[in-house]
Amino acid sequence: MDTTRIAVVAFDGITPFHLSVPCLVFGSGDAGAAPFDVTVCATMAGTLRTSAGFAIAVESDLEALADAAIVVVPSWHDDYRPAPPALLDALRAAHGRGARIVGLCLGAFVLAEAGLLDGRGATTHWASAAELARRHPRVRVDADVLYVDEGSVLTSAGVAAGLDCSLHLLRQLAGADVANRVARRLLVAPHRTGGQAQFIERPVPAAGQGGRFAQVLEWVLAHLAQEHSIDALAERAAMSRRNFTRHFRQSTGTSFKQWLLGQRLAHAQLLLESGDTPVELVAQASGFGSALSLRQHFRTAFQTSPSQYRKQFRAAA
Repeated sequence: MDTTRIAVVAFDGITPFHLSVPCLVFGSGDAGAAPFDVTVCATMAGTLRTSAGFAIAVESDLEALADAAIVVVPSWHDDYRPAPPALLDALRAAHGRGARIVGLCLGAFVLAEAGLLDGRGATTHWASAAELARRHPRVRVDADVLYVDEGSVLTSAGVAAGLDCSLHLLRQLAGADVANRVARRLLVAPHRTGGQAQFIERPVPAAGQGGRFAQVLEWVLAHLAQEHSIDALAERAAMSRRNFTRHFRQSTGTSFKQWLLGQRLAHAQLLLESGDTPVELVAQASGFGSALSLRQHFRTAFQTSPSQYRKQFRAAA
């Protein structure tokens, strides 16, 4: 099994946006030292129509799943029609030999039909969550999260949540630095919540675009170990507290407190991935003050401890 190969399953009538999400995240040149070989495939190679009115040429059939380390079903038909038996068999075979299977949005229905979600947690588009639960009662459907990672199987909520799930997987495979670079290039949404914390780096506006406000954010990123107050930062930006707070939410989509927490967690991830710095020092360098505080925030965000995260990342690497 080629650990860098990713197969993305397309179908007749697919929405181009859904198909583009895994291709953009894993097919990006920003993958640095961890490039991925992304192949778009279908039940049969040939020309497929899209919901946008244009067609795409797919050169690979389901044989592409045979040696892929990750298989992504980026969506499915809105009427939840049964998947072709050949696709279900190929997904089961890929999962059986150790590939990770990802169902984005309505792609969760295909994974559930293949039996890969039985006894597991899963999510899908909120408008279809009840239908997924009705059709597949053995699946623990959670409509309040952006994605669910069950290890060998991952599912995401609708539309843009596919980006969150894909970036989460990229972070596991290639590290926080690579995932944050890809997120920055894609201009993804800021810190996203949905019952579980997602801490994807919000791109800071370039100095020429965001002016003094952008410079303040850059300064905070360079001084994460320090304490920061809105009043002090508003003064640094030559703004009133009210104006700074309003401008901050408009620019980042979240509050300063949540943004800062996300940046500190992302920095802690980088430090844990890149060396053997003791957890206590990682906590201080990231602005958490103590190892206890870091562990508490880390477990809330990622459902693991800093030490275990370091072990898991190195094992995956």
